[in-house]
Amino acid sequence: MTSKFRFGAGTAGGARPASGSRLPALSLAAGLLTATVALYMALVAFGNITDFDTNRQFVRHVLAMDTTFKDPDLMWRAITSGTLQDIAYVVIIIWETVAALVLVAAAVAWLGGPRRRSGAGRARRLSTLGLLMVLLLFGAGFIAIGGEWFSMWQSKSWNGLDAATRNFIVAGIVLVVVHLPGGESPAE
Repeated sequence: MTSKFRFGAGTAGGARPASGSRLPALSLAAGLLTATVALYMALVAFGNITDFDTNRQFVRHVLAMDTTFKDPDLMWRAITSGTLQDIAYVVIIIWETVAALVLVAAAVAWLGGPRRRSGAGRARRLSTLGLLMVLLLFGAGFIAIGGEWFSMWQSKSWNGLDAATRNFIVAGIVLVVVHLPGGESPAE
């Protein structure tokens, strides 16, 4: 029985050029890491859908800025409308769900076996799109807008900056792996 995956020295990243349906190590790594982020985003979206109120409270408190230092020079930024807060939360859930779906499609394209040879470019593009969605959500959405504009860093009870930073770093590392040279077979 032969393995579908081939590891070893030979090209950049330690992957040998694939023959037949064998998947180079770097493509395997890109596919598995993309699948890991896809799984995480799918679980986050699923949790937010099935336990809607828990993170809705998080979004409401961050946007209302009700647990910050309440500096009058900043409080004008607060969004206290429950309707606007809920719209923001639903948009976040939709963004998470779409990112998860794009990353699942990317993982399938990376790990799709014999058809993968013609799909490495597609896999890379899908991974890039999905990972950029994750980076924008956690970097622009949570770290920049939530953390700085709504002063989430001031809250002891509703501060998601550590988790957002972890997610941003993981997605960034996977994006780098996806774009490392040497992950394609010669036929690509």
